[in-house]
Amino acid sequence: MHKTLIAIVLLVSKFAFSQIEISWTDLEDVEFSDLYVEEEDEYFLYPHFGPGVLALEGKEVILSGYILALDPDDGYYILSKGPFASCFFCGAGGPETVVELDLKSDKDYFIMDEYITMKGVLKLNADDIYHCNYIFQYAEVHKR
Repeated sequence: MHKTLIAIVLLVSKFAFSQIEISWTDLEDVEFSDLYVEEEDEYFLYPHFGPGVLALEGKEVILSGYILALDPDDGYYILSKGPFASCFFCGAGGPETVVELDLKSDKDYFIMDEYITMKGVLKLNADDIYHCNYIFQYAEVHKR
């Protein structure tokens, strides 16, 4: 009985704290509308997250992509569906094709277009125009 109880606890804890592997297709569950932001005197794409993405919010997820080293000295990196030459910032995709990395360690350093698998807690951002719509909090390398 004691061994059975320990086995059940270990099994439940493994599934309760395990990461969810997602793909870029999962992040496509979002629609955008134009939103005028007076302080910038500009229109921005405002996200309306679908139920699939909403279900992932606050969960630790794993995603592979290309590193965009936008400001390595400040530790500002983006995980992108495509390499720099075809990323969202260059007009080849939408905002759902990038994830901002809020790194767990300030010692991490990545190079542009490095293909990597990252894990982090998914945060959905609809209101702060100075950050991406998807953010990995506590982001760290899962596999290089």
